Amino acid sequence: MNVQVLIATTDQHDYSLLEKMNIQSDAIVANQCNRNEIVEFDYKGHRIKYLSFKEKGVGLNRNNALMRADAELSIIADDDMIFVDGYVDIVKKHFRENPDVDVIIFNLLERNSSRYVIKKKFRVRYWNFMRFGAARLVFKTRSITKHGLFFNLHFGGGAEYSAGEDTLFLYDCLKHGLKIIAVPDAIAILTNDRGSSWFEGYTDKYFYDKGVLFAAMSKRWSKLLCLQFAIRRRKLFEKEKTWYEAYKLMLKGLEDF
Repeated sequence: MNVQVLIATTDQHDYSLLEKMNIQSDAIVANQCNRNEIVEFDYKGHRIKYLSFKEKGVGLNRNNALMRADAELSIIADDDMIFVDGYVDIVKKHFRENPDVDVIIFNLLERNSSRYVIKKKFRVRYWNFMRFGAARLVFKTRSITKHGLFFNLHFGGGAEYSAGEDTLFLYDCLKHGLKIIAVPDAIAILTNDRGSSWFEGYTDKYFYDKGVLFAAMSKRWSKLLCLQFAIRRRKLFEKEKTWYEAYKLMLKGLEDF
């Protein structure tokens, strides 16, 4: 059972990222920068593919790595993660203990975490998958590729709509019947030493894009998804907008999609 890390990054001019991230396995680095170049080399006994392309968009960047993934297990990663020692063994252990599972979501360690912390193992389903981002997912590569699953190029940093490529990816996994679980073990530390590539506050575009995202997920349930988001998350943006103003902006997005 071999493991490969799929790293999305930008503007890398050397290979020092591998040391910074504490890479202890094979890896594919997808680097969006000002040149086109593919380099393969050995790093501490591990096989590295370094893809540098003059492109833009996090979904495209992740897909460049995903379409070349050839290990049994793939780890989705961002460049602000530092992997814990022994992460390969942690990942293998959970897949051996859960042989029928296609995707496992792990914790990321961070100071003052704002993301959801997994406290016990549970099944990920339609009603709880939206709490997770991409950079904590580990999956059986063939389970993803045999269904033709990729990241949507219209969503995420650098794309037309500001975020949601990871949400759509997990939604597609569920839609194709993949079994997903979340476990409390952590595989990396999140440094948070770079700003968001898309979040600029609770602007009109933020809510418009949310509406587009919910429409892309499900036209049938999109209005309900917009309503629950506006009401449940209203304390996050109450200084900028009322929940109803946010809801109306989301409706505009789903209607235009």
